[in-house]
Amino acid sequence: MKKIIVLLLALPLSSCAEMQQVINQLPEIQGIGGVDISGGLKEALNNGISKQVTKLTATDGFFKNEVVKILLPEELKKVDSSLRKIGLNSLADEGLKVLNRAAEDAVKEATPIFVDAVKNMSFTDAKTILMGNENSATNYLQNTTSTALYGKFNPVIKNSFTKVGADKVWSNIITKYNSIPFVKKVNPDLTDYTTNQAMTGVFKMIAVEEKNIRTNLNARTSTLLQKVFAMQDKK
Repeated sequence: MKKIIVLLLALPLSSCAEMQQVINQLPEIQGIGGVDISGGLKEALNNGISKQVTKLTATDGFFKNEVVKILLPEELKKVDSSLRKIGLNSLADEGLKVLNRAAEDAVKEATPIFVDAVKNMSFTDAKTILMGNENSATNYLQNTTSTALYGKFNPVIKNSFTKVGADKVWSNIITKYNSIPFVKKVNPDLTDYTTNQAMTGVFKMIAVEEKNIRTNLNARTSTLLQKVFAMQDKK
């Protein structure tokens, strides 16, 4: 740290703004005694991916998990209801299941996307996030990476729709519904909807592990996690 200060003093900076710019480019050193808060938060998020998000990739990982289960969007609830009224209960049930199957398959393929997002993210104020609520780090990840993640995750969902047969099932459902007399025809973008719902589910599961690490000493399985979240305990 002394070397950094000497370096800053030696630089011919003409304004406070330039000084701040140089500081912003320095390696992030935050916390008491130089504890790497940013590194600790990233480790907590990575644990959320490895311990919780992987549960979503199993059969029924979404479908039988009430926290993240993908339900029909509002515009399709009338489709579901109408199909059941004309005796197509099994088709309606299958439509809901295949949305969740597509998400389960896609998360399996997309887990490295979320790992890379955590690895490459930069915390603007790691100490404030550490001292925040039980899912502050997860919220920060969601707020700062969702747009980029969507662009990468959407094609994976689209591929998974084909892989699990969801596209055929829903094509059949929409065709059946639109053939019912006097109904208002629908043409939903289920790839977009499922992408957003699957991403929401991923962030919810990461938050589960973040809360666990914040509240359960035994969940802090590394020296870094122990040091970083001990600081949070003292707030």
